[in-house]
Amino acid sequence: MNIKALVIEEDTNKNSKISIKNIDQEQLPKENVTVNVEYSTLNYKDGLCMSPGGAGLVRSYPHIPGIDMSGTVESSEDDRYKAGDKVILTGWKYGEKHWGGYTQKTNVNADWLVPVPKGLSTKNAMIIGTAGLTSMLSIIALEKLGLRKENGPVLVTGATGGVGSIALIILSNLGYDIAAVTGKKDNHDYLKELGAQTIIDRDDINSIIHKPLESEMWSGCIDSVGGNMLSRILGQIKYGGSLAAVGLAGGAKISTSVIPFLLRSINLIGIDSVMMPYQNRINAWDRIVKDVPMEKLDKITTTASLEQIPELGKDIIKGKIKGRVLVNLMNL
Repeated sequence: MNIKALVIEEDTNKNSKISIKNIDQEQLPKENVTVNVEYSTLNYKDGLCMSPGGAGLVRSYPHIPGIDMSGTVESSEDDRYKAGDKVILTGWKYGEKHWGGYTQKTNVNADWLVPVPKGLSTKNAMIIGTAGLTSMLSIIALEKLGLRKENGPVLVTGATGGVGSIALIILSNLGYDIAAVTGKKDNHDYLKELGAQTIIDRDDINSIIHKPLESEMWSGCIDSVGGNMLSRILGQIKYGGSLAAVGLAGGAKISTSVIPFLLRSINLIGIDSVMMPYQNRINAWDRIVKDVPMEKLDKITTTASLEQIPELGKDIIKGKIKGRVLVNLMNL
């Protein structure tokens, strides 16, 4: 049986070619669950995988990217899933080391899947996707370390991106006072509509630190930028507050001091959704159903065809994508 997929190929000169191809289902990896893919999304890592050389993420060619997907089980050799079950896959280097979700069908390891929770459609599951799961994992981690709405405002950097947009929706629904950082002046209304009370220009906070401590401003922070911005924000976290680091769009290196940790007892925590254990994923998806007002998802979503993904992949690397890009794979 032939299926449509977005395929990256590499020639002998290491040049990449991306095309929509018909491939034989027998070419899919041999795993124990076959899923009819309904939706995938565009994430920063997908943009990297479609870059020349796959940015070091892609192990071999040809390759099908797409780091997450939702759909319906067609067949399963694992007792945990049966034909007709609705499932979600995020993480586990799917779309990187393993062939991913930009395809009509996918073969995956049952260990990588979670059931779509009651009250959530496969469409909304993918609008949320890896980005929303990361947002929720960040909020859960911050709460465990004492984040409470009465403690003061929460800062969200990279706020127009997928993680930032969904973090704003969740935090607003939970009643937090939120400040959003962006360099895109034409998106201020978008951020306020999602729940940000304060907008901070990226240039006002993305600078090398000159002193280890500044005025205490934020009870917590979800940061997808890293680099100089993260370094400076550490000196603005309130006593006992925490920063959840989820990305490095602004750079992997930070320059800071131990003083905020010693004098203000702050916490810097890393958030990884790729290798997150199963039960933690289930807990996060259950919280998503409870705490994400689904009617707000349309405000952050653009639907794209598979043919549009290569160009959009370039855009997401350049920081030109707002919110979430949903890929519909049911009508190919």
